[in-house]
Amino acid sequence: MNSAPSAAISVLRQLPFYILLLVVLLFQITPGESLLLGLLVGLFFVQPHPSVVKKSTKYLLQAAVVGLGFGMNFKAVVAAGSDGFLFTLFSLTIALGLGYLLGRWMKLDNAISYLISVGTAICGGSAIAAVSQAMRTDERNISVSIGIVFILNAVALFIFPPIGHWLGLSQHEFGVWSAIAIHDTSSVVGAAAQYGDEALQVATTIKLARALWIIPLTALTARYFKSGNSTSGFPWFILLFLAASAATTYFNFSKEITTPLVSAAKAGFSITLFLIGTGITRDALRKVGFRPMLHGVLLWLIIMSAALSFLLLER
Repeated sequence: MNSAPSAAISVLRQLPFYILLLVVLLFQITPGESLLLGLLVGLFFVQPHPSVVKKSTKYLLQAAVVGLGFGMNFKAVVAAGSDGFLFTLFSLTIALGLGYLLGRWMKLDNAISYLISVGTAICGGSAIAAVSQAMRTDERNISVSIGIVFILNAVALFIFPPIGHWLGLSQHEFGVWSAIAIHDTSSVVGAAAQYGDEALQVATTIKLARALWIIPLTALTARYFKSGNSTSGFPWFILLFLAASAATTYFNFSKEITTPLVSAAKAGFSITLFLIGTGITRDALRKVGFRPMLHGVLLWLIIMSAALSFLLLER
């Protein structure tokens, strides 16, 4: 007897997802606003297709990254990647080392401490997903560490641009800082896009260069945890991003071709951030737990502060 009212209530709880997704699709709203709308759905309503959203978010993000390549000069991309190489290597080493020490100090499970550290060091959820395959750890450790990363990504997207303006960071400085100190590519691009075109180019390039470290780290993880599984899939979309940038630079693609592609890529990032926000639910927040969350926050604050201090001292 109660099936009809229950079905109606379920539909009403799912309706905000479709309405707000339509808002993101039709209106030019900022990445931060897109994420905020997604958070409203995740925390107060229902995301109707979690498995579909999870899979589509991954591919939409990759397509958007490739699209951004059509708006970037290949020579500038290579220069930015080269300039940020040592900084990236240093930050990776510090993040993994500090993450290990914090985990020992807080008496955290080795697996979850390592996953949080990897997510902070390289590229958030993507790195955690790749490395977890090599570890063969349980699903709870994966979901908790990804949940922490997503929460901190949301915070970073809102606070980084105001901090950058307050400190008077240049476009280049902000691009480097956001690429080093924000976990996921989606939030790096979202924050940098709000700061300016140069910041977006620098941040995207350095972040994608960092993402390539997934490959050797996954192999080392398999050896350390003796799982024998070191195959996580090469991030081919990074090569497509470079190919798009090179084609635009050397074949002199006209603005009539590149402008719509870049606009579509930026719109794709807004949709991606909305979908990511819908995955941060109250149930996901409850599962995180205090000590793993504290581990993630402390490690993030240290990396964020150290990278920012280094950039300010280099002036």
